[in-house]
Amino acid sequence: MSKPDVTGFFDEPTFTISYVVADPATGKCAVIDSLLDYDPASGRTSTRSADKLIAFVKDKGLEVEWVIDTHVHADHLTAAPYIKAQLGGKTGIGEHISTVQNVFGKLFNAEAGFHTDGSQFDHLFSDGETYAIGSIAARALHTPGHTPACMSHVIGDAVFVGDTLFMPDYGTARCDFPGGDAGTLFDSIQTLFALDDDTRIFLCHDYKAPGRDVFAWETTVGAEKQGNIHCKTGVSRDAFIAMREARDATLDLPNLILPSVQVNMRAGAMPPAEDNGTRYIKIPIDVL
Repeated sequence: MSKPDVTGFFDEPTFTISYVVADPATGKCAVIDSLLDYDPASGRTSTRSADKLIAFVKDKGLEVEWVIDTHVHADHLTAAPYIKAQLGGKTGIGEHISTVQNVFGKLFNAEAGFHTDGSQFDHLFSDGETYAIGSIAARALHTPGHTPACMSHVIGDAVFVGDTLFMPDYGTARCDFPGGDAGTLFDSIQTLFALDDDTRIFLCHDYKAPGRDVFAWETTVGAEKQGNIHCKTGVSRDAFIAMREARDATLDLPNLILPSVQVNMRAGAMPPAEDNGTRYIKIPIDVL
């Protein structure tokens, strides 16, 4: 099986890993889960993290074919439109983005011109859809549960799972966002566990489990099946649901959920400017 070159870019403030996934034979690549820096105190954005990734792509002489988000992130803003403007490529997300846009468009009382059909993205991936990064075969897998639109991407011997799984010592994604469901997440994990045991898994986040001194974001299907503290082989669906729902009830919302979702549901575009020329992030009161 083809083996892409995978380079991760870790952002400690949000514990997010963005990836450049390259075909060594052709120099074609994809950017997965890019990040736009955002300061919640000032409302200011920065392209510092994205610029590091862009500099890497240019230094290696790579050609971007895809700029992919695995889902509508609730913990960081996507830099997809900035990456595309600087490097080219097509933006993509799972086709169930429309479900997320409908829910959060209503929550934030989005402007009349806000489309809930995913048309802000260049391409909407369907479950099982095949594509390629250069000469490396790739396949999209719908893996909902964390959100309805989560999509994992199998690229050669690697799979990029977004928030579905974490390192074995940390567990699995929360399921208490609108449209999330613990049983659905369990089923999605079984889809991933059906891949070859030596398939490399690349994660969107790492929070450094207690007792571990370093951040990590690469594991394997076999390692997850053998040792994931929430869902290793032998854990029943009912037991997982009970654990996940109990754990989720104790979690605070991510610090950047309000700006992140408002921007990410627009494929990384900011909300439109109001009549004074300024763009605003809304904060719904006593709703979430």
